[in-house]
Amino acid sequence: MSTTVGNKTVVFTPERLEKAQEIIANYPEDRQKSALLPLLHLLQEQEGWTSPEGMDYVARLLDIQPIEVYEVATFYTMYHIDPVGKHVIEYCRTGPCCLMGGEEVLAHLKQRLGVDTGQTTVDGRFTLKEVECLAACGMGPVFQVREKYYMNLTNERVDEIIDELSK
Repeated sequence: MSTTVGNKTVVFTPERLEKAQEIIANYPEDRQKSALLPLLHLLQEQEGWTSPEGMDYVARLLDIQPIEVYEVATFYTMYHIDPVGKHVIEYCRTGPCCLMGGEEVLAHLKQRLGVDTGQTTVDGRFTLKEVECLAACGMGPVFQVREKYYMNLTNERVDEIIDELSK
């Protein structure tokens, strides 16, 4: 089963399809929509983002309406509904981080990358997203890239991190 829009076809690799079927099987037949979040993670892991074609594909796997998938994917910031760079920097924009210098560090990060929030660098390496609390309030300013947190950020530390991720 695949979904094609224009020239783009989305289908899980055999390994991911097997994993998706295992996930779906964990839920009773009338509750398989509960597999939606992990299936969106599988999709994003494979495609790099949750494209409309990919969301349609997940809807068909779960036998639900595409709008049900769109509602979830657009609600959670962990799902990228637009193409993103290799490294997605999720920058905490809440009060505690701002009080610890977060706005100045964010301005430096934007200048260093040459992008604004929601944009991707020309080379496709970095996408900058502002997010709500990352639950590291005592160690702000903070951002995360995938599962890794970078805390107590300074302009110098940001430069070091960007240099390391650019390799």
